[in-house]
Amino acid sequence: MVSVPVRPGDRRVSPVFLGIAAVAAVAGWALWTGFGDVPRFSVFLFVTAAWVVSLCLHEYAHARTALHSGDLTVGAKGYLTLNPLKYTHALLSIVLPVVFVALGGIGLPGGAVFIERGRIRGRWRHSLISAAGPLTNVLFAVVCTAPFWLDALDGVPPAFRSALAFLALLQVTAAILNFLPVPGLDGYGVIEPWLSPGVRRQVEPFARYGLLFAVVLLLWVPVVNGVFFDAVHAILCGLGVEREYSSCGYTLYRFWEDGWFCAVSA
Repeated sequence: MVSVPVRPGDRRVSPVFLGIAAVAAVAGWALWTGFGDVPRFSVFLFVTAAWVVSLCLHEYAHARTALHSGDLTVGAKGYLTLNPLKYTHALLSIVLPVVFVALGGIGLPGGAVFIERGRIRGRWRHSLISAAGPLTNVLFAVVCTAPFWLDALDGVPPAFRSALAFLALLQVTAAILNFLPVPGLDGYGVIEPWLSPGVRRQVEPFARYGLLFAVVLLLWVPVVNGVFFDAVHAILCGLGVEREYSSCGYTLYRFWEDGWFCAVSA
């Protein structure tokens, strides 16, 4: 098997990613300082940009773990630059996740990087590559909720507090969805190396529909939706985030609707 060297430029952070991160930083600053007359649009920009940043970090974690596990091709493919335009399918990886945030407040996972699994040896390495992405969402959720579980909310503007809570909700939903053992999701990728070849062959045809099936259940089956979000809010409550904060953040995020008053009461 031909070895593919990783050049220094393959690891350079993309200006596209830096630009998205800058939007998140500026929108966060506007929220914190109360700059501008449309705080709800600042919530939208902050959460959307920060959510895309987390998607990039999610895919970077997959690629970086694959790199250290033996797949040197991830560098040449641009996956180590954090550039979302380098992903295998930008629509599924970036556009649709943002759309589903707006439609249902769900952090939709996206399968974006192509790992050459034939270059990787060892079942544990394959499982770790799949787990690395959703573990990034877990870490992101812990960071977003830090002011809550550290009881450090004094002086944090209500709108910024709600935006953080909603962003944390997206990270928790993404982590739970990704860890589901459904073909096509990272959770299945974790257990797949431990399944027999026969089982893997039987499941393989359904892999392309796994994500769609999970999303349809969550959005259009009330019982499943209720159980899922009850679990999400239970986790957030354990991290100190009350349901009213994340709900208010979602309301603020949808700036095209009425209901901005929740930022004042939060």
